[in-house]
Amino acid sequence: MALNILSAGIRAANGLGSLLDRAGVRLVSLEEGDLLDAARRATGLDDFGDDDFREPLRRLLFCLEHEADLTLVGRIAARRDLVGLLITRLRIEADRKTHPEIAAERIVAPIFIVGLPRTGSTLLHHLLAQDPDTRAAQAWEIMYPSPPPERASYATDPRIARARKQLQWLDWMAPDFKAIHPVGAQLPLECIAIMSASFRATRFQTTYNVPMYEAWLNRQDMRPSYAFHRRFLQQLQWRAPGARWVLKAPSHVFSLDALLDTYPDARLVQTHRDPVTVMASVASLSSVLHQAFSRRREPTRFGQEVTSRWTEGLDRSLELRRSGRVSSERTVDVRYHELSRDPMAAVRGIYAHFAMPLTAAAEQRMRAFLAENYQNKHGRHHYALDDFGLDAQDLACRFKAYCDYFGVVPEAPARR
Repeated sequence: MALNILSAGIRAANGLGSLLDRAGVRLVSLEEGDLLDAARRATGLDDFGDDDFREPLRRLLFCLEHEADLTLVGRIAARRDLVGLLITRLRIEADRKTHPEIAAERIVAPIFIVGLPRTGSTLLHHLLAQDPDTRAAQAWEIMYPSPPPERASYATDPRIARARKQLQWLDWMAPDFKAIHPVGAQLPLECIAIMSASFRATRFQTTYNVPMYEAWLNRQDMRPSYAFHRRFLQQLQWRAPGARWVLKAPSHVFSLDALLDTYPDARLVQTHRDPVTVMASVASLSSVLHQAFSRRREPTRFGQEVTSRWTEGLDRSLELRRSGRVSSERTVDVRYHELSRDPMAAVRGIYAHFAMPLTAAAEQRMRAFLAENYQNKHGRHHYALDDFGLDAQDLACRFKAYCDYFGVVPEAPARR
């Protein structure tokens, strides 16, 4: 059960923060004006682009103050995170003014990996990224997209070292997190990191306890977020192009209609796994992220939240598949047990379906990646249904339609 992996330093800092809160001392501001001014001072810029981000930002800030029960480390992290996203908006807008040709970049037939979390989608994303023809957005360029990266210096850009240093902070906060999800400056990062600067992104509810923000987001048109996503890809592609984009985020299942409206020629790879197993794993991941930033919550809350969230997400994606909006021609389904048994067979199936050549050089790099990044390299992720008040029979009933439609094989649920 991965519920107590925070470093001693984090616990000590949060303890100090609790004492200060009781004394009425608030060291870290999350006021909208303060955050905007901090981003302006850091860049010397003033144009954040269109104002569509302001309402979601305000709603998020309200929830961070009134719902999230942030620790001192949580407030510091939230401020740093949000100011960084505002800086990204300022700099991307400035780059497009200086280089208007960025706006002419065409994003052609991108591949999106979607589906439940914890289904092998990260492994698949990293594998496909090994193809020299693939363009995958690496962590360093998403963290620091300005100036636009260049192909000639892509592997040696000084921002890589800067990102690597910043990511060490995650190791300090949660030393065992890499056993749950691999992170690295030169590893691909999920689309939610790209979309976060629109402030319409599921990353915030994954990281912070903001249920009112989540409920609001679920009712919103996500096209503005995907429009920003497209602008971001144009920024990254302008001087560092590739034959095809391969992108990934489980949360795309909540808004496939907006994705397809933004990228009409998008191709989808949907990963599948028994939701009974997945829900415990996702609840464990959420609890690890939240406990670094919020005061302790009952583990059963995480079980309830992720089950409700992903029931809705899979229902939305299933409805689109049944309606024919997401056709079989543009979609490949990859099941976790097949991917685990033979990753390269899954890769070959994707390339064949989309009529893409799998070169010997690409396959060699993929096999080398698999040899270097074997399963549980950074330790095993332990979790169980009982930890989060989840019941295997109830989950099986909730997700029966999904499992029947996609032929998902049940797994033995983990228990203590």
